[in-house]
Amino acid sequence: MNALDLIGVSVPNRLHDVSLTLAPGTLVGLVGPNGSGKSTLLQIAAGLLPGGGAVRWSDRPLGDIPVLDRGRAAAWVPQEAHFEFGFSVRSVVAQGRFAHGDDDRGIEQVLSRLDLLGLADRPVNRLSGGERHRVLLARALATEAPLQLWDEPLAALDVRHALEVLVLADEIKRAGRTLLLSLHDLRLAHCLDMVVILHEGRLRAAGLPTAVLTPALLREVFGVRAEIAPGLVLKLP
Repeated sequence: MNALDLIGVSVPNRLHDVSLTLAPGTLVGLVGPNGSGKSTLLQIAAGLLPGGGAVRWSDRPLGDIPVLDRGRAAAWVPQEAHFEFGFSVRSVVAQGRFAHGDDDRGIEQVLSRLDLLGLADRPVNRLSGGERHRVLLARALATEAPLQLWDEPLAALDVRHALEVLVLADEIKRAGRTLLLSLHDLRLAHCLDMVVILHEGRLRAAGLPTAVLTPALLREVFGVRAEIAPGLVLKLP
């Protein structure tokens, strides 16, 4: 059983016949230049944007999965964290438990895991951009969904919290769940099981980081000269 199948996914002027299969328990990075279609592909995978082709979660056509069941099956983290109303951090995270019923203990555990306990009663629309993004991640984690789809989860985070999210991503993988996330920092690719490169709306390459992120391909796709060499490595204490 596959965690996610994208078959011939297309959106006019944005994506062109993209097919991708993700196995359960894998950590997959979606990379590519700005405008290459990463966010569009993630939104289609999450069932938030219509497109040509087919989407399957755990071998089930997305259209056959009832809306309420989708909250248990997949979790979505958008690239931007906008909140119009002053709901508390705790209440926003609790939305991720909707499909599971009341579970105060589970909510507290997720708040602690994302370093949000101290902000739990704060209005979410008064937080910094990075803090709001951690709230979105906490809400997705609270779902316990086997398929996690995160759009640029590290973009607004400081160095420490970005590292915490990478550790969290590894925990999700070890729990047998699948995470597809878009990112720009290719130095983080060593954490991934697979790298998927989009270029001009097309799937250019997919495979192991060492096989995909070659100097020749990076020059072609990103227009940069790359050298594969040891560099700065940051780890949590």
